[in-house]
Amino acid sequence: MNLLRTLAAVSSMTLLSRILGFVRDFVVARSFGAGALTDAFFVAFRLPNLLRRLFAEGAFSQAFVPILAEYREKQTPDETKQLVDRVASMLFLSVILVTAIGMIITPLLITIFAPGFVGDKTKFDLTVQLTRITFPYIVFMSLVALAAGILNTWRRFALPAFTPVLLNLSFIGMALFAAPWFDPPILVLAWAVFLGGALQLAIQIPALAKIGMLPRFDPVWRDPGVQRILKLMAPAVLGVSVSQISLIINTIFASFLESGSVSWLYYADRLMEFPAGLLGAALGTILLPSLARTHASGNPAEFSALLDWGLRLTLMLTLPASLALALLAVPLLSTLFQHGAFTALDVLRTREALVAYSIGLTGLILVKVLAPGFYARQDIRTPVKIALFTLLITQLMNLAFIGWLKHAGLALSIGLASCVNAVLLWRGLRQRGAYLPTAGWNKFILKLIVALGVLGSVLWFFVGNDASWLVMSGKERLLKLALIVIGGGISYFATLALLGFRPNDFRRQG
Repeated sequence: MNLLRTLAAVSSMTLLSRILGFVRDFVVARSFGAGALTDAFFVAFRLPNLLRRLFAEGAFSQAFVPILAEYREKQTPDETKQLVDRVASMLFLSVILVTAIGMIITPLLITIFAPGFVGDKTKFDLTVQLTRITFPYIVFMSLVALAAGILNTWRRFALPAFTPVLLNLSFIGMALFAAPWFDPPILVLAWAVFLGGALQLAIQIPALAKIGMLPRFDPVWRDPGVQRILKLMAPAVLGVSVSQISLIINTIFASFLESGSVSWLYYADRLMEFPAGLLGAALGTILLPSLARTHASGNPAEFSALLDWGLRLTLMLTLPASLALALLAVPLLSTLFQHGAFTALDVLRTREALVAYSIGLTGLILVKVLAPGFYARQDIRTPVKIALFTLLITQLMNLAFIGWLKHAGLALSIGLASCVNAVLLWRGLRQRGAYLPTAGWNKFILKLIVALGVLGSVLWFFVGNDASWLVMSGKERLLKLALIVIGGGISYFATLALLGFRPNDFRRQG
């Protein structure tokens, strides 16, 4: 399997999802702006999103995929299918229970995670109502994560990467056409989450049936494979969900700031998620099964080479993205969101958070590449310890920054802590001998610095005054931004080509 080609395929599906995600955010921003109603929805959506990471894409996937890859490598097809049946059954029962409890205690959860809402009964009650509608999303997405883990292990990467498109289509369709049928209209967004989750699960079923891995109900708690996954998953709950936990704690802090702060952080986070998903999630998706398979077959040299490939590709593509997000913050935000209820003030406030987030983007994506190096070796404890330390310093920085940077300080804390997380993960892999850097790193870094200098100069020269972007028409913004992005991209990659970079240098089999 050509990893670069697979990465391109997965990234293209992710790109489609992210583009539709921006369309979704454009529709939501135009319809609802950034205020009390959107604050209530984003808090409501963030709670099941956190649990989704805990039970689905985060801890569960990182524990399940290495064990499944080992079974497929060493056990019979019948034993592998039995593992899938039993894991799926126990996962389903667990998330149904969690969802039921969550819907019952929703008022308590909102009091804990958004205490600033308690003093506003209307806002608090609306958040509770929205949260209860979105809670079943956990069930759908946990099973979607199970299906994605299976399909990725069988090297069927495209469909799982395409699946998030359906959530965005659900948001767009419901917000555009169904909002008048709801009172208040913001409820339509919660029902869009519910519908999107159901659609994402439905599309996985034929693909699982095609490879003979469609689970049947077989709840056996004491199955050895299930027990191994549970043992790995227990500490991974914290280890792979630190960023989400940090976001929840940031929501608590932001709920005490001026109205709109939660929404400004959300829109900045959405822009940051574009490169994070396009590269970080895509790389993590294809690296974990390959690393797990390589570890199971006992090939440490190939294991290290896969990590080295991932790190070089990450730095080459993420550093320019970080620089561009910082320099083009106002052009991007005004072009995408400054319509309808989303004002110029909202653009400027969101810009502050986006610039702060951009500082840690590279660290955030490096974590997605480095952490699978531990999970593939079924070592969960080390990244968990690092994650807990990262969570601690994030909150210390929150306390230090929030007084003078407000919501932007919360974003800066997450970014800086992600960089610390990445450095500690890298050092841990080096200390264990799991990763040995190949030759040429110093020259590689030097060439990147030169190319980034050229990119930064081009963007700074052409972007102009931020204030001018706030008064341009939508068409003017879009055209100018497109030309700047294209020009910046050409300048960066042309510089790399002149310095000797070639696409074939990054081809790799896995």
